[in-house]
Amino acid sequence: MAISNSSLPKPFLRVVRRVNVTYGVLKRLTDLVLAALLLPVFLIPMLLVAILVKLTSRGPAVYWSDRIGLNNRVFRMPKFRTMNLGAPEVATHLLDRPESQITKVGAFLRKTSLDELPQLFSILIGDLSFVGPRPALYNQHDLIALRTKFGIHELAPGLTGWAQIHGRDELNISTKVIYDYEYLQKQSYGMDLKILFLTLWSVLRRDGISH
Repeated sequence: MAISNSSLPKPFLRVVRRVNVTYGVLKRLTDLVLAALLLPVFLIPMLLVAILVKLTSRGPAVYWSDRIGLNNRVFRMPKFRTMNLGAPEVATHLLDRPESQITKVGAFLRKTSLDELPQLFSILIGDLSFVGPRPALYNQHDLIALRTKFGIHELAPGLTGWAQIHGRDELNISTKVIYDYEYLQKQSYGMDLKILFLTLWSVLRRDGISH
């Protein structure tokens, strides 16, 4: 599905220029407090996952990928490694046989989202927020271009987002951008809380994950 100006709401420029300082401060404060509270809780599970990854496949427990952040700045994002060494650096759904590249425990980590836990550190240092568009890989040029065209690059990327609760791996790029743009228009503290709750529900149900 192609995305075009006609498929998006009209007051685009006005929305992009509207900045709610109070919301931004509250959002960042929530990120810091919530990440600081969750890290001690997940410290032992993270250690166990790291050991499990090391015992079941060759390579480091944590994989760092170049991602596109706020204002298209490239940053390094950590995840527990779920792919074999040498796997192509592309979105998983673009691989011919994704299952052949996923490690023995990789599928489980992906379905439970445990592979994303190291990103709590990214939230603490400000590379990520809890809620925002998922950061594109550095080589997802089509996604980066569309997000830049519609001002979505001015949003901090998130651990989860409006598009993720509507399909995750099942969405094509154009649809993701439409959901990202909808979030740009409607973002609020209440919407962020709603996304966090629905994300938890989706993780428990393992919705929208194809690999």
